Amino acid sequence: MARRSIPVLKQLLSSSSTPTLRRSVTYMPRPGDGSPRPVTLIPGDGIGPLVTNAVEQVMEAMHAPIYFEKYDIHGDMMKVPSEVIESIKKNKVCLKGGLATPMGGGVSSLNVQLRKELDLYASLVNCFNLQGLPTRHENVDIVVIRENTEGEYAGLEHEVVPGVVESLKVITKFCSERIAKYAFEYAYLNNRKKVTAVHKANIMKLADGLFLESCREVATKYPGIKYNEIIVDNCCMQLVSKPEQFDVMVTPNLYGNLVANTAAGIAGGTGVMPGGNVGADHAIFEQGASAGNVGNYKLLEQKTANPVALLLSSAMMLRHLQFPSFADRLETAVKRVISEGFYRTKDLGGTSTTQEVVDAVLGALD
Repeated sequence: MARRSIPVLKQLLSSSSTPTLRRSVTYMPRPGDGSPRPVTLIPGDGIGPLVTNAVEQVMEAMHAPIYFEKYDIHGDMMKVPSEVIESIKKNKVCLKGGLATPMGGGVSSLNVQLRKELDLYASLVNCFNLQGLPTRHENVDIVVIRENTEGEYAGLEHEVVPGVVESLKVITKFCSERIAKYAFEYAYLNNRKKVTAVHKANIMKLADGLFLESCREVATKYPGIKYNEIIVDNCCMQLVSKPEQFDVMVTPNLYGNLVANTAAGIAGGTGVMPGGNVGADHAIFEQGASAGNVGNYKLLEQKTANPVALLLSSAMMLRHLQFPSFADRLETAVKRVISEGFYRTKDLGGTSTTQEVVDAVLGALD
């Protein structure tokens, strides 16, 4: 017997009877695609540094071809420092923990500032059931795509006279068309079957009417994708009763915030839902649904913040950077930990710390 065949036989005899299924290579990189990429990292406030550190640990363990440029900014700053904006413009990609937004007063949201400054016009949140995590509804796999730059978030407010405040909702055909096009492109490229436009055009006939008109025009260019419309209040009712009917949802700014958080709560909670904000040139990846737990300092003191949402968001980031194999490894490891159920933070019914979940993910990496 040839000497070189002996190790092969030993491997075959020692392996289990169940063959290991490996994904075939379908991504052919261009020369240079594998060079390490710089990524701007904003740890943020509250639990942000805790969960972004979890991502750093996993990226290092996987030897992912990225490196971080870290900036310490906080939600109570008056504006995003120019060096942070320049870093994101240079690197094209940012990973961000939650930034707390002060209630009232004269400090505007740094999250909104970043989206406007970089024209990150599409917010995407993927809300889906994770195997092993019990929820009221099964077969939930909803992608909420939200217009990110105008609407109620335009920030055009002023006091007319003492005690009377006017807030302007701005809807433009340009922004409505491009978010509709992005939603249909996403559905087409990801083999999704239906796009639902969420609106309140029965009351806001001009503003939401313009949004609907834009969605209808774009829909005619994608005959293979089913298109329908739903009023936002009925949408919320349908989400909590039959969420499996929805596939891709496209919404104006405010409705998208509400719908995405509702869908996230149905599918397992904000702690496990990935998301990101993307424009033509730049992208910021962060926890998909509301980061209301950013200010929960009890989680920070006990070090029990859930890192799953940001880990899955970082997998989205790796895929965006054209590192699909690393993204698959990370997603598979996180889903395995959730499925096995031994390591879960309090929001998922467990008692694990953030680091214990991270260690479990590290152990589950192929």
